Amino acid sequence: MDWLRVGAFVLLIFYHVGFSFTPWGFQTPTRGVVSWAEIPLLGLSAWRLALLFAISGYASAALLKKDGNNRVFLKSRLLRLGIPLLFGLTVVVPPQPYMGLINSGYDHGYGYFLVHDAFSFRKVGYESLPATMHLWFVIYLLVYTLVLCAGLMFLPDAWRTWLRDKAEKVLSGPLMLPLGIVLIFGVRLFYDGWTDIHSLFVDRAAHLHYFGMFLYGFLLRGSEPMRQAIARQWKLALVLGLLGYAWVIGDTLLWPGNTPTPAAWEQPLSFAKSVQCWGTVVALFGIADRYWNFDSKWRAMLVEAVFPIYIAHQTVMVFVSYAIRDMGLTALPEFLTLCITVAGGSWIFYLIGREIGPLRPLIGLKRHRAPRKAAKVAVA
Repeated sequence: MDWLRVGAFVLLIFYHVGFSFTPWGFQTPTRGVVSWAEIPLLGLSAWRLALLFAISGYASAALLKKDGNNRVFLKSRLLRLGIPLLFGLTVVVPPQPYMGLINSGYDHGYGYFLVHDAFSFRKVGYESLPATMHLWFVIYLLVYTLVLCAGLMFLPDAWRTWLRDKAEKVLSGPLMLPLGIVLIFGVRLFYDGWTDIHSLFVDRAAHLHYFGMFLYGFLLRGSEPMRQAIARQWKLALVLGLLGYAWVIGDTLLWPGNTPTPAAWEQPLSFAKSVQCWGTVVALFGIADRYWNFDSKWRAMLVEAVFPIYIAHQTVMVFVSYAIRDMGLTALPEFLTLCITVAGGSWIFYLIGREIGPLRPLIGLKRHRAPRKAAKVAVA
């Protein structure tokens, strides 16, 4: 699961960089839209966030088992997620909306922006402030963790045992794949359509989807029957995921860019994305268990680096994007420049932050523990 988590966040960087090359994202005046860029991104968009929330649920179950107590687990999660969230929202994120405002004619300095506009809870230009940007994921994860802890603390033991047993029975049997697809498709139809605008009080359908994936990962951590079911069915899941993606590609070729899919084909497209999502998530869990279940000297450091890199990567990308936007680069040089600088800049952020004790909790790392003093040996 560690390797899968690292791989998922690496893909996230490529996705965020590639997004600006598509018709849906921000384009620079020198490069414009790359017509085919949406094809590989659509290979990720249906399942990438579902996978991250499922992995987060799995990690939460592991931490709960390690802490051994619901209240200790809740406190540790509040500190490990809440402190970096506050730091990110007040220090790391504000340069992103500021750069957007500068581009649209905002003529104040960054100090003025921080004091008067950044946390004003109003719309300035095209920016709704304060901005959460990519840290919406941490907000949602923190809320889901609170809901999970409330259930663990306040539901009677008999209820929790019954719910877990029933869910495990269904999710470890032949209904695992079809039921997952149907549930995700049903969520996509919830409230007359899919809403995922990263607004906590608006994304009702997205919450059902993401929280459901979070709970699935949480259940998977302690369930050998569910793990065995994935081992039996991941190859079929992979085929289903690829078939769903093939339909999405076909839809994109017929109605590329921002051309809307005709109403008669919207639900088949939504079903294809549901198949792609669940099939790919199950397949990746199975592949990770089968082929990536090994250790390495790099694993611990890479796993530790994931959260700090996530915190920093989008702000680094915005700075670099604006720095190179008028250089006249074509698509490939710009894409490579962004990938290298975003990965490198985020990695430097982690390397520096991990060495500064007071900064470590702010970027999601544990404080350095004081080394134990060697016991003195009495000499006779």
